[in-house]
Amino acid sequence: MSRRSSRSSTMDQGEFILECKAAYLSMFDSIKEKIESQDSLLEALQQTGRNPSVKVLKKYWTNDTDELSFDDFVDICRKEPVTTSDDLMKAFRKIDINGDGYISLEELHKILTSKGEKKSKSEVKTMIDEVDENRDGRLDYKEFCKMVMSTTEESKKMQRKMMERKEKKKKQEIERREKEANKENKDDDDDDEIDEECVTARSGSARSERPKPSPRKSMSETTTSQAKDVSPLRTSFKEKTEDISGSRTSLQSKDDVLLTSRRSSRSQTKDSSRSKKEKDREGLCSSRLSNSPDKLMGSNSTLQNVPDVIGSNVSLTSASGLMAKNLRQNGEGSPPIPAQRKSLLHTASSSDPDDLPRPSPRVKKDKSRQSSVSRSHKLDEPKNLREWTHTKSKGSFFMEDGSLICHQYDFNLPDDSKIWITMQPQKASRGMDSNPVDTSVFILRDRPDEDGNLLVAFTEHRDGRGKYGVSCDLSAGKYYIMPYTTGCRFKSRKSESEKEAKLVSQDKGGKYVITKAFRKVLEDIFDYSDLDGNGFMSRKEFNLFNIRTSGEEVADEEWQVVEDRIDLEDGEITKAGFLQLNELEAEDSEGDTEDLWTTLVSMGYNKQLIMDQACPFQLDVYTEDCDDAELDVVRVDSYPTYPGDLSFDDIISKSFIKHGEISRVKGMKDLCMYTYKNDGWASLVLDNKSHTRVRVELDCSRSENVISNHDSLQRTLRVDPGSTLIAYHLMPEDEDRDWQVKCTETIR
Repeated sequence: MSRRSSRSSTMDQGEFILECKAAYLSMFDSIKEKIESQDSLLEALQQTGRNPSVKVLKKYWTNDTDELSFDDFVDICRKEPVTTSDDLMKAFRKIDINGDGYISLEELHKILTSKGEKKSKSEVKTMIDEVDENRDGRLDYKEFCKMVMSTTEESKKMQRKMMERKEKKKKQEIERREKEANKENKDDDDDDEIDEECVTARSGSARSERPKPSPRKSMSETTTSQAKDVSPLRTSFKEKTEDISGSRTSLQSKDDVLLTSRRSSRSQTKDSSRSKKEKDREGLCSSRLSNSPDKLMGSNSTLQNVPDVIGSNVSLTSASGLMAKNLRQNGEGSPPIPAQRKSLLHTASSSDPDDLPRPSPRVKKDKSRQSSVSRSHKLDEPKNLREWTHTKSKGSFFMEDGSLICHQYDFNLPDDSKIWITMQPQKASRGMDSNPVDTSVFILRDRPDEDGNLLVAFTEHRDGRGKYGVSCDLSAGKYYIMPYTTGCRFKSRKSESEKEAKLVSQDKGGKYVITKAFRKVLEDIFDYSDLDGNGFMSRKEFNLFNIRTSGEEVADEEWQVVEDRIDLEDGEITKAGFLQLNELEAEDSEGDTEDLWTTLVSMGYNKQLIMDQACPFQLDVYTEDCDDAELDVVRVDSYPTYPGDLSFDDIISKSFIKHGEISRVKGMKDLCMYTYKNDGWASLVLDNKSHTRVRVELDCSRSENVISNHDSLQRTLRVDPGSTLIAYHLMPEDEDRDWQVKCTETIR
């Protein structure tokens, strides 16, 4: 497609081009980049508020089209209209099921529950309240249009901010590169300088902004029908608890309020002025500020579900989907939202340059990177460990739509102390191999040190039973303990069994009761959810369980229902009481197992009642010089974003780079590959310090006795400029044999 020579004389062409540019840069780093597929063209057009049909797309992306330029994109935007009033009216009539000229709470909730990300009634009510001018609890056509168009305008503002920030960063990067080039000209030994740069430029180089992972899909898509908005307990006590639905808020990562940088090696001042009550409030309640897409960009964002209902020609809310993407790129992306169900209610922390790996010799072009790894394991725990103070907690990894979710912890250390942390998987009731899932721990500061580092230490050594451990000295202060697994042995299931286990049966009196097999699984779930291992489920533990399985916290009224229906012991739920709650749920739903299955799926079970999408673990923390350290579970979620717009992958990539072997990729001056190895696995990390996106094909198929976190040992990766990327995790397939990593790379 060629660029049209004449331009339309419509109103403010400069503003039109600027909007197109902002939308384009929400997907690409530069307008010089090309659109390389029809899907990319569709996504780019959706960034502008357009939602073309397949027929329209084929008009611009023919069988002979290989790529489209930015100018081509502008021409298409000029030809294709954005959302019109007719489109909005069609959508309004589609949602207005009873045809009374208004969209009620029930009608909007039904649409938003049947497609895409699930919403509770309280969240939908909040959406309506924001634009409901006459306060009648429903939307007329004018209010509906206001809700949609306000999202579009906010999206355009966000795109413009993104574009300005990218251009500013690009200018700063050019200036930085010019300064580095001047320094290089003064150095006669260019090769040595290049290799040294691969090691040292990491901390001084400003990383280009990269899009953050999209919020995960609602887990209720894995169930056989849409989730309902009333819990089994509230089915029987609806009048008692109905009024609380609007007051519930979702969890937010406490990391959104992290403070500014300081070096952790300096002693951190102990905050003795805070009362225990305040600390408890921080541990239990501070994450309640919402980090959902609705709170970050306005609840109108949920309307991205509507086009699926009314047809591809209507561009109502592609802007809202764009806005969510923009927020993720700005480091404000929301954590995954759990499925909606009926509620039951190494070692080294030093940043000394001497600790950094030295550049390895250049590899000849006809040889691959090779790393031999011994099968021996070592885990040297302190000899006087029995004298140390011991704190422990259980937790679990969950796999959902390819995303890793896990229990995450705050660790408060009142006094300077040496610590010893271990982590290992619990008994394997899953359908996995006999080798243990790797369960490591990363210790992070609550704020960066003066060098911008968040990572303190992580577990690298393990014993033969799969327990990983790390020992280090910590100053008094607050830390985050983040569990991690590579995904080599813990992956998304490939398929679901067609045969479904029986959960509920009827006794001779016609009463619905849970089956023996289901009862055994519920007992296991209780044990995994009893995080402190005291044999009871506290309200906080039950709350975390409920958030995981229903996406909602347990309100006071709902907890009162629990207290009324089952016997508690010292205010905590017994195992018998937990089983009784599930029996009451089966009875209240008259044998309908939809919500019971949602609970099981949320907790990692398949249709055969085998736990294959969850991995329980045991976390133990020992302190030598501090008797009142606090280990507190704060969330069950995906990893949050950290200060400096760092993702958790950014942090662990940096740690693998620091402790790995460096080698420059053939034919690329500014592309390095690092190979990190420990007792359990090896990781390959690509570090691109160039100004261009690089395509690299990695071939690890000649490695010996390995499995990886990907289905294939050959894959092509796209590494954005100024970014790092974990290309592979690899570990032995057979723990009793030696294993070797061999990798060759080709620039595409």
